[in-house]
Amino acid sequence: MRLVSLLPSATEIVYALGLGADLVGVTFECDEPPSARTEKTVVVGGRDTRGMTPAEIDGYVKSQMAAGADLYTLHAGALAGLDPDLILTQDLCRVCALPSGQVSGALDHLGCRADVVSLDPYTLDEVLATFTEVGERAGVPERAAALVASLRGRLDAVAAAVAGRPRPRVAVVEWVDPPFTAGHWVPDLIAAAGGEPVAARPGRKSVETTWAELAAARPDVVLVTPCGFHLDGAVAQAAAVVPHFPEARVWAIDGDALVVRPGPRVVDGVEAIAAILHPDAVPAAPEGAVARVC
Repeated sequence: MRLVSLLPSATEIVYALGLGADLVGVTFECDEPPSARTEKTVVVGGRDTRGMTPAEIDGYVKSQMAAGADLYTLHAGALAGLDPDLILTQDLCRVCALPSGQVSGALDHLGCRADVVSLDPYTLDEVLATFTEVGERAGVPERAAALVASLRGRLDAVAAAVAGRPRPRVAVVEWVDPPFTAGHWVPDLIAAAGGEPVAARPGRKSVETTWAELAAARPDVVLVTPCGFHLDGAVAQAAAVVPHFPEARVWAIDGDALVVRPGPRVVDGVEAIAAILHPDAVPAAPEGAVARVC
């Protein structure tokens, strides 16, 4: 089966299922594993926002959305040339990837008959369920079952390690200028790691908020996990967060690797967050995953 992934988390799922050799097309943002972007055909492009500030990126996204313009470009000719059997995309967030309807329309125009699967999890359980769905659609349900069982076993181990311990109040900042709350599956990660998510929207979309509203939730710990950034970017942006929470511990996290992409590494994220909240109960997070800022 020839697979095409139109979002980074789907690429990670494909590789976790041992289907990397069957993956023929990816996006310009697929960086895990690093070989995905260099060895596969890039069928989705977009603006390079490196060098832009969070406020500039937010302004660009809002202006594109207001104009009804696309944030991503589908290289239809390249996609057609790959002759895919299965295409993985999403309808969860227009800022994150091409919507499935746009992909289906392009396939109809090109005369391609690939199946388009939209992966749209809103909770941690739904994230895990997408692994099962991809495995079934790709013909490897047994691999998906083994992957999910392994990830659930790791979640159970964290739950056992933090059981009965005080649960710190945790606010997650998914964007800093303007600030956005934690939504979708992210509050579930906090709960699974032994924290109490505050100023959050579990199972719902993340929304713009204010620093006053976030501070009013009285968090003990603030996690800075900006979407689209790894740890160095999160550390840099955390400087704008610290003054708003003088009594909280502020940590930066590699958001793309551990939190905001709904792929297998969200369980790595639970383990890393648990190491922040309960350092004497679970192993330390890997180097390069998290950094205390204040």
